[in-house]
This record gives sequence, C-alpha cells and structure tokens, in this order.
Amino acid sequence: MKFDAVYYEEDSLSYPLGMQLKEQFRNLPWIPIQSHNSIREMQEKPNSEFGRMKRNLIVGIRKTHKYVENHKISDYLVPYTSSGCTAMCLYCYLVCNYNKCAYLRLFVNREQMLDRLIKQGTKCGKELTYEIGSNSDLVLENTITENLLYTIPRFAQEGIGKLTFPTKFHMVDSLLDLPHQGKVIFRMSVNPQPIIEKIELGTSNLRQRIEAVNQMCEAGYPCGLLIAPVILIDGWKEMYTQLLEELEAGLSQKMKSQMFLEIILMTYSYVHRAINSEAFPQSVELYDKERMTGRGRGKYCYRNEARAEAEIYLRGEIKRILGNVEIVYIS
Repeated sequence: MKFDAVYYEEDSLSYPLGMQLKEQFRNLPWIPIQSHNSIREMQEKPNSEFGRMKRNLIVGIRKTHKYVENHKISDYLVPYTSSGCTAMCLYCYLVCNYNKCAYLRLFVNREQMLDRLIKQGTKCGKELTYEIGSNSDLVLENTITENLLYTIPRFAQEGIGKLTFPTKFHMVDSLLDLPHQGKVIFRMSVNPQPIIEKIELGTSNLRQRIEAVNQMCEAGYPCGLLIAPVILIDGWKEMYTQLLEELEAGLSQKMKSQMFLEIILMTYSYVHRAINSEAFPQSVELYDKERMTGRGRGKYCYRNEARAEAEIYLRGEIKRILGNVEIVYIS
C-alpha cells in the first residue's frame, strides 16, 4: 500500500505501534499535527482533492472509547484501532461523519483499547458480541499494522463473548492459522461485480471476496455475508440475481451450510453528491429523485415502496437460489 505522507500526533511515537510505523514508513515525509481529528490543511482542500487525500496516512491516539448499543449483528459498536479507509466507495457512510477527511487513521494505543474491551466483557458477566470494524476495514488495516494478529489470539485467550468485523478485502492469509477459538465472527461484504468495479473503488473483486470467506470458514471462523449496500440503479434486479448465482456457484458447501446474511439498502447524502461530482465526475449517479426521499440532516434513503419492492425481490431470489439461508435483518 503506497502513501504520499504520514501526518502524526507526536505522542503516538511513544507507543510500540507508533515506533513500528515510523520505521515502516521511514522514507515518507512525517508531518506533525496537533490532533488527528482536525488537520486544517486537509479540511481546506477542495472536494476534487478527495482521491489524493486518501493517499495520506494519519497516525494518532484514540481518545474516544464510548461503546454504542447495537441490536443487529452485535450488542455494541466499539471504537477500535482505525477509522476511515484507503478505498473510495462512492456511498461510504464514513464520508457523512468525516466529509473529505475519510482517509485512513491508525490509532496506536491498541493495548489500551483491547484491555478495556476484555474488562468490559468480564464486568458484564455474559457473552456479548462486539463490533470492532464499524469505522474502518480491519482486514485492510491489518496489512499495515497486523492489529488483527494481535487482537484475535489475545481475545481468544482472555475475552468473554465474541468479536466481529466486516470487510471488502481478501487479504486473510495471515488470519487463517490464528487461535481464534470460534470467538471471532468474520463477515464479508459482497455486491455485484459491476457495482464493485464502478462504485466500490479500490476494493477486492467479487471472486477474491468469495475465496477469502471460504478460506475463513474452512479455518473455523463463524462466517456471514453482507449484501451491502443494495443499490437500486438501472438493472439492479438482474445484477443482484447474478450475484446470488455467483455466490451459489462459488461458496463452499461448508460456508453455505452455516452462513447468515445481512442486507442493507444504501443511504446517500448531500455530502456524497458534492464530493463525487467533483472528485469522480465520470462516476455513476447514485442519487435517484424518483426512488429516494430525504432523511435527517442532508441524507437520502430509498422510499418505502422502493424498499419494499427490493426486499420482496431479494427474499424471493435468495430463497430460490440459496435456499433456507438465515437472513438476520434487512435494513
């Protein structure tokens, strides 16, 4: 993974991971900053610079550790070792939070964060599931930090409950032989290949994702798939049927026999439209005034009738092609 520069909080170099990153990227410019949350130079760049901004790496210390209740696939969303990403998915919900500054931030105080998570599980006294990948893609991050190689074995030995994270990347080889004790739920995000090519820029292709989730399943990890986000562009029915047929053909029997599905319809925003129109002027137009309506502050979601049509179609095709696979939720 290539970066142009590293912006860093100076205190981050007092942590082992900070020193490791300093050595790892010693040939890049290292630019000191006061806070990873506020880099004025980045904030003032025009939207057209969005793609180039993603070529900067930010190194800091995570100071916010608030767990947020979640009642879908986990009990809590847990701030963990990174936020943002190097990929440029045109719908990325992190853009709503960070605007142009949805670049990859690495937090070096991983020991503190995992200590807190293990303590929380022990204090709770019952097995809960903690989502540690809601702010970033941990498989991508792991190729830089090896944080999953630190997290998975230690949680397997000391933690109560389960960890889970989703990914759009296939680089799982280093995870296959880790002693996870079934305490880590691996979830692969999938979409039709035409959507991956045109909208999920910089991510692994569908074939690679299918092979990766097969490997993780074979290694004993509980595994599921996110069909996410479902995007209702022209030809969407044919594309999602093709996706399901490719899953049926490509997933291993073991994976198909134990997997679950999550289905999430796309949410879009005014911020996405502004950035995409300037940074990716030739990209697919994701805003659809006929199918979408406003929701909250500057956000768009599909109208109820469009959502209902999509849910009926997807449930029917999943049943026809994949059989009685569990659909945990559609949102």
